[in-house]
Amino acid sequence: MVTRLNRSTLVSVLVVATALALVALGLSAIANAGPAAAGAAPEAAGKPAAASHAMQGHKMAPAKPVAFGDDPDGDGYIPAEPPVTGVEPSDEIPPHRYFHEFQANCSVNHTAPDDPIVYPGQAGASHDHTFMGNDTTNANSTTASLSAGGTKCLAPGDRSAYWMPTLYNGNEEVRPIGPQTIYYKAGVTDYRTVRPFPKGLRFVVGSPTQSAEEFRNHPGMVEGYECGESYHNYDFPAACPTSQDTQLNLRMQAPSCWDGKYLDTPDHKAHMAYPVVMGANQDVCPPSHPVALPMIEFKMAWPVNGDMSQVRLASGTGHSFHYDFFNAWDDATLDALVDHCIVGALQCNARGYDENNPGEGAALDENYELPRP
Repeated sequence: MVTRLNRSTLVSVLVVATALALVALGLSAIANAGPAAAGAAPEAAGKPAAASHAMQGHKMAPAKPVAFGDDPDGDGYIPAEPPVTGVEPSDEIPPHRYFHEFQANCSVNHTAPDDPIVYPGQAGASHDHTFMGNDTTNANSTTASLSAGGTKCLAPGDRSAYWMPTLYNGNEEVRPIGPQTIYYKAGVTDYRTVRPFPKGLRFVVGSPTQSAEEFRNHPGMVEGYECGESYHNYDFPAACPTSQDTQLNLRMQAPSCWDGKYLDTPDHKAHMAYPVVMGANQDVCPPSHPVALPMIEFKMAWPVNGDMSQVRLASGTGHSFHYDFFNAWDDATLDALVDHCIVGALQCNARGYDENNPGEGAALDENYELPRP
């Protein structure tokens, strides 16, 4: 005999089934959320709180620290060994010199959907990046692997990794051509206090999730996107002059004050800070980040002009621009350039030579290497 369900009985069955399905989904979501949802362990004592770093445009978002390479315990903190202690930020006014900088001229060598800072050990997890400098950079890069790698920088001692989201015009990849200019400058007024980067220091400048307003007001912003006579664009301009020498340009500066404790933190930013302005445009490191390091400034030029309506970044809009730095300089080479050019208050090229002060000599020889004794 076939049993027929009346309408009210059928509705009751459906309600119960729906409730059971929702409960099952909720339990699944809690299980998949991991410690963050179930009550993650508190931050270790003395470690700075990490800012939210949801990576819009990445296949995996948000990124979470994992045990890999230089971070074997996977907590996102990579201690400096030894830490730098006993440093007080300098508010002294040094002898006035307009320049205190040198250049690292590094070419693009490959692109890949990797990010060894944000997604270490996770090949293909990132949006596409354009890599300059070290020619071995990939998701599995560590301080040791980069130090053993080659480089597309003019100075063989610069095996650092530099990368940024890949630029596209429609579906065509656009790579900067030739050596790009990466400045190493004094970010603080007392340029005499700047010291070299510690090996293995890494950080991210900007964020792929920042709004146009956040991009415009970023402390590292210089003049926005430029092309031809168009300046102060905080997204891609609608069009650029079609003259042969017109390119899309952007300059952006990195924080230059370090806490002296960590080579990286979970948000890849908390261990670094921008100088603070005191008095008459005097830039001083904050007490929380007292160690003055070189200020990196990306000066990028992409060979694209004309109609810009199809120009985009792998991370999204123009204001999603950001970049990464992973220090793998040969220590002696970096020491020589910082001492001669930044502390010595010169305007140096990639050899550490100031054409306006030839009598000061160069930090490196004609092969961009340290002179042999």
